[in-house]
This record gives sequence, structure tokens and C-alpha cells, in this order.
Amino acid sequence: MAYRKFLPEGKDPSHVTVVPRRGEHPDRTIKRFLKKVKKSSILEELKERRFYEKPSTKRRKKKKRREKVLRKLAEKQNAI
Repeated sequence: MAYRKFLPEGKDPSHVTVVPRRGEHPDRTIKRFLKKVKKSSILEELKERRFYEKPSTKRRKKKKRREKVLRKLAEKQNAI
């Protein structure tokens, strides 16, 4: 059985490819593919680009995320 690389057709391919290994179960191949997709953060970018967001809104969200992380770190250090 010959294994070939699957290259998606279209304007902008995702560049995430997985070639099944010899004797590998299909579920394992799918799991490796999903892991690569998650690591490349394709889905997160898709969700971000779904609707237009003003630059000021992006900055506000980024600032709130940063404050949340800093607050959690401070709470963690106080607990120790």
C-alpha cells in the first residue's frame, strides 16, 4: 500500500500535513494531526479573524488579559 502526502487544494493551504506511518492505526494518525493543528494555533487565528475587531478593542482585550495573568501570579506568590 503506497502512502502519499495529502496536499489541500486552495488559495492558502494550512501547511499542516501528516503522513501515516507503516502499521499505524488511523485514530493515532488523526490524533497526531489534531495535535499539530492545535500547536500551530490555526483554529485560534480563524476565530480571531472571523469578525473585524477595532485596534482599540484589541489593545483593551490584550491589556485585560495581561492584568488577569499578573493578578493570578500575585495570588500564587501570596499563597506560598
